[in-house]
Formats: sequence, C-alpha cells, structure tokens
Amino acid sequence: MPGLGDLGKILIFLGLVIVLLGVFLLIFRKIPFLGKLPGDIYVSRKNFTFYFPLATCILLSLILSLIARLWSKK
Repeated sequence: MPGLGDLGKILIFLGLVIVLLGVFLLIFRKIPFLGKLPGDIYVSRKNFTFYFPLATCILLSLILSLIARLWSKK
C-alpha cells in the first residue's frame, strides 16, 4: 500500500496536468481553424443544433499520440 508521500506526489502530478490542460485550452481557443476543419459535423435546424468535431478530434489525437510516443522514447 503506498504511503502518504506517494499519494502527495500523485496529487501534485494530477494538479500539474490540470493546470497544463487549462493553459492548453486558453492558448488553443484563439486558433481560428481549430473546430472548423473539413470533416467536423455541424447540423443546424430550427430548434436543433448538433456539432461533432470529428476531424478536430482525430487531429488532436494524432498530435497527442506523437507527443506521447516521443516522450516515451527517452
């Protein structure tokens, strides 16, 4: 069973991940093409709007996979 020191390290790591995710979202909110790529599904009717950023999700997945692969090869 991990001690309290290990739990503290895990909580600090998770906090840093959340902060980095927040900074990432603030920075990439200003990129104009993100969320408006060809392949993003947008359907708008009178009382209904459906938006699914399929191409954006695929692009972000590829970028994050590349970063994870480069990071794990250390």
